[in-house]
Amino acid sequence: MTFHISSAPLTFDTIKTILRDGHRLALSGESERLILTCKHYLDRVIAAANRPLYGITTGFGSLCKITISPEDLSRLQANLVRSHACGQGAPVHPEITRLMLLLKIHALALGKSGVQLATVQRVIDMYNEGILPVVRELGSLGASGDLSPLAHLFLPLIGEGEVTRDGVTREAAAVLRELGWAPVTLQAKEGLALLNGTQFMSAHAVSALLKSFRLIEQADIIAALSLDAHDGRIEPFLPQVHAARPHPGQVETARHVRALLEGSGFQRVEKTHVQDPYSFRCIPQVHGATRDAVAHVAAVVEREINSVTDNPTIFVDDDLILSGGNFHGQPLALALDFLSIAIAELGSISERRTYRLISGQRKTPEFLVANSGLNSGFMIPQYAAAAIVSQNKQLCTPCSVDSIPSSNEQEDHVSMGGNAATKCVKVIDNVERVLAIELMNAAQAIDLQRPLRTSPYLEEFLAAFRRLVPFNSEDRVMYRDIDRAVEFLQQHDPATGPQ
Repeated sequence: MTFHISSAPLTFDTIKTILRDGHRLALSGESERLILTCKHYLDRVIAAANRPLYGITTGFGSLCKITISPEDLSRLQANLVRSHACGQGAPVHPEITRLMLLLKIHALALGKSGVQLATVQRVIDMYNEGILPVVRELGSLGASGDLSPLAHLFLPLIGEGEVTRDGVTREAAAVLRELGWAPVTLQAKEGLALLNGTQFMSAHAVSALLKSFRLIEQADIIAALSLDAHDGRIEPFLPQVHAARPHPGQVETARHVRALLEGSGFQRVEKTHVQDPYSFRCIPQVHGATRDAVAHVAAVVEREINSVTDNPTIFVDDDLILSGGNFHGQPLALALDFLSIAIAELGSISERRTYRLISGQRKTPEFLVANSGLNSGFMIPQYAAAAIVSQNKQLCTPCSVDSIPSSNEQEDHVSMGGNAATKCVKVIDNVERVLAIELMNAAQAIDLQRPLRTSPYLEEFLAAFRRLVPFNSEDRVMYRDIDRAVEFLQQHDPATGPQ
């Protein structure tokens, strides 16, 4: 299957489908026309220019005062890519690299960057053939675009750097020779068009949001299981409570949990307590606030991935080439910090529910196991969850409040959005593990109260979970159970549940 890149906005559903179904990419006729028109316009402007054009006939950053001769314009762009590839740390996940390529192709296809059609086509070829450049995690200030990561992304265009193909990392030059691909000769502005932009931050944000959409739904499912397992009350989820404080996410979470618990035998059992702890009673308020935060971040990111963020920007119809600051990552930096905090709260409240489940306070034994003392049961998974939640609190220190000037003070305020992006992905992966630990505890607590049954949907959910993680009757090595619980969440599609 082929997805044709056009000026039509990318959506999260579209991106999810492209990644999941392995679509190949191609330019639409419209996009080819936009790219060619912009490139022809730029060539005419350069030929007639009687003044310096930033990044086109000048150096970059604080070197913008230096004019470059026409015969050196191509070398200038190649040197830009080489000199800016200073990334450090571990390579980013292949899905992030794939997203970076997709988002940059889409941005260039909007026809405001002045690149060659052949350059865009080669980037598409890399995506389609699974030639994934090695991009390192550290190095972007998230201000003049994601300069260093994008330099690593596009070094292979000029036959340099490293790529991963079929899981093996090799020198790009060797892979290009095998494929019969000649290195691209970059023309005026092309290096700048490739390196300026927010695709490193944006790719992390898209990946983080796609996982967040799933985790929000799964957090509700797991919380509903825990509520039943802990003999919790349904009254805090009734619609009257939330009509009195109608935050959209809160209303939706309460509705979702009610739907999940429809038909539960646990809810028909008369309660002897009049109130539940906040980690149960305030699920709509806490999960709901996260829902609203994620919705806000998703709107920011969707706007960003459909924007032109390199510089200068070419407006053919207005006969203008304008140097501005659309590469500055502040909108993403703030949003990614917010997303980290919001998703971390799902883990924070989840760990508290896990603690209540092992406490032996209601109808289940201490640490959810028989012969406690001889067996430690579920004592230490809660330790693991607590350690992860603590790490998330440290990771959630905002990156966007920091700025370190660069380029001889020309770039005197930066967003640090690259750091906000990479740590946001770590936070979300951590929360997935915390929720997996709660699910293990909730499933154990439900099974200890058989023959009582929860709702039909949750019973099906539990049955699927038990195929990967069996009931724990005595102590065993549990890290494997946690890993399998994470695997279960990654494979589970919450959209199949009661809506």
